[in-house]
Amino acid sequence: MAYVPGAALLAALVVGCSAGTGTDGSAADSRPGGPTASPAAPAGKYRTLPDPCRSVAHSTLKDLLPGVAELPEDQQEKAYAGTASVTYDTDRRVGCTWKAEAPDSSRSLSLDFERVVSYDTSVSDDDRADEVYGKKEAAAHLPSSASDSASDSASDSPSASAPSDEETDGKSDDGATGATEDLQPRVLDNLGDAAFLDDLLIRAGSTAQHRTVSVVFRTSNVIVTVQYTEQPALSTEIPDSKELQEKAQALARKLVDKFSE
Repeated sequence: MAYVPGAALLAALVVGCSAGTGTDGSAADSRPGGPTASPAAPAGKYRTLPDPCRSVAHSTLKDLLPGVAELPEDQQEKAYAGTASVTYDTDRRVGCTWKAEAPDSSRSLSLDFERVVSYDTSVSDDDRADEVYGKKEAAAHLPSSASDSASDSASDSPSASAPSDEETDGKSDDGATGATEDLQPRVLDNLGDAAFLDDLLIRAGSTAQHRTVSVVFRTSNVIVTVQYTEQPALSTEIPDSKELQEKAQALARKLVDKFSE
């Protein structure tokens, strides 16, 4: 029987163990069909939000809030500056409100910017924002067809029964311009990735009626809400739907361009 020195035997064992552990680990990592990490869904285009109180030019505010021009100069600056909404995360949600009183009516404008973030790695920020937008559109109960719009218009026509003093459903009543399908709450084309308009006239007994036109649109992972309201000084007057809708849409289109800068 041959004699093997202890040192030589120990060296042989160490070499064998080292070779075995190295090949086993690399084989496991390179084995076909092994587990791989799924790529995360793409993040949205927008990582921050602009200051809404600085997102509307003075010339636009002057047109939307005619009562401001009648104030002293120092008060005009304050009115045009707007009032920022109180939020707890300005990277996720911001807003601003402006108000103006004129002898014939009062008007107000509000903006809301919401940046949607998906915390599900399988759902992109854009897809999550589309879900949030979809819920807002569904909540507006837009007419689903031309026949629905025509039915609503007929119910609000002068020949229909007069509304009660506390009635609040005045979506299809557009005041002096006459109810038409074009002024119905509806989906808007060519405004961001998706958009809709809502128009609500609120009647409250002997107090003045006020109308709020809302334009909501999505651009990538941000949802913007524009609300424009008018309340005439006289309770017998009805705010003009056509004017409010045109101005609210014009502002919304300017905001789309601003987000695209």
